[in-house]
Amino acid sequence: MNHRGRGKKGDGLTRREAIQAGLLGASGLMLPLHVGAGTLHAARRTGKAKSVIQIWLWGGPAHLDTFDPKTGIGQDYTGPFTSPIATNVDGIQVNELLTELAKVADKYSIIRSMTHGVNAHETAAYIVQTGRAPGDGHVWPGVGAVTSLFRGYDAGYKGLIPPYVVLTELQGRFSESGFLGYKAKPFATGGNPAQPRFVVEGVVAEGITDERQRDRRELLHRLDTLGSALKGNTLVSALSDCENQAYDLILGEGRKVFDLTQEKEDLRTAYGRNTFGQSCLMARRLVEIGVPYVTINYRGWDTHKQHFQAMRRMLPEMDRGVATLIKDLSDRGLLDTTIIWWSGEFGRTPRVQWEPPWNGGRNHYGPVFCSMVAGGGFKGGHVVGASDARGEEVKDRPVHPRDLIRSIYMLMGIDPDATLPHPQGLDVRVCDKPAAGGGPLTEIM
Repeated sequence: MNHRGRGKKGDGLTRREAIQAGLLGASGLMLPLHVGAGTLHAARRTGKAKSVIQIWLWGGPAHLDTFDPKTGIGQDYTGPFTSPIATNVDGIQVNELLTELAKVADKYSIIRSMTHGVNAHETAAYIVQTGRAPGDGHVWPGVGAVTSLFRGYDAGYKGLIPPYVVLTELQGRFSESGFLGYKAKPFATGGNPAQPRFVVEGVVAEGITDERQRDRRELLHRLDTLGSALKGNTLVSALSDCENQAYDLILGEGRKVFDLTQEKEDLRTAYGRNTFGQSCLMARRLVEIGVPYVTINYRGWDTHKQHFQAMRRMLPEMDRGVATLIKDLSDRGLLDTTIIWWSGEFGRTPRVQWEPPWNGGRNHYGPVFCSMVAGGGFKGGHVVGASDARGEEVKDRPVHPRDLIRSIYMLMGIDPDATLPHPQGLDVRVCDKPAAGGGPLTEIM
């Protein structure tokens, strides 16, 4: 096996080293976080959604320049984006560069009144992805970790690919698994799906051919005198099963999931020949084989400087990837069972910062921002809530992150009020209670 890709100091064995050692392999990635069968049964409800694709715009997208465009308030707020475009749903407009998303607005709903009031990346990311405010003595798990608990191996998931996958790198803003621990951590693929060969951490070794991997396995077997001497031993048999699963992930069906060359060239082009576009395609392939939770961490949205130059490059890229994902899932009959959750940790300041050194930038802004949801039981063609004329405050129907997260759990068939396993045996629940005046997004469920 390849010896690259070592983890950070203190992390213990990396995934690749575990496979290398033949001790855990793919099974090590798939060790369930054990909770009582009764607990899982009690937490299950009938849910329409089977998977979630979380599109995380790392850094915070500007609500005024995406799904909450404004007119007639001056370029100090709109910048050069003065001409929002109509969508295929009467009365709903989006930014003028979101031409492809405008064609499929009937399949998604926009939440224009997200709020938490926090302008710091780490805290805001924690709140939006856990639904909890920091400072209560707990490190809460994110939605992906909770979903992998209730929809993962203890709940009947049998896939070789772990139940919670991140494309392609972790944020490092907070602990995704929280107090659920390392077994609920996501599998971060690393690599770049837009490259000719998607080098997936622990699965696809850079510079090592499949033939060489097979030769190494054969050599390992020839050197394994202990295994030969203890044939029939229960522990040796279990380790052999782990090895078989690991190599199936590396050389068998599991590996094929990450091989985007199996997709038609015109579809790959439709998604966009870039890291984000191909990540969207990869996410579709993962939910197609039943992976419950996939996060796409999409960098570049912390646009303090030269914001509009960045948007002219990134908005069309985002537009193309997300719109094609929606259409592709719909065409394959997967949109009804797959939630798409588009969000960042906050929005950006409605008033443009023209002065040096920003030269047309937007700062962090937590009082009001946008999210978009599609599929899995969420209705399309709707707008929830509203910001005021300048996008500075919530005008109607404030939606807190816990409200949206509770809605996602409900559609996934996860009881938001079920008990979570806690290392200290504390009585803690899947989701925080609804905010005052808030609650699940029943208007679009």
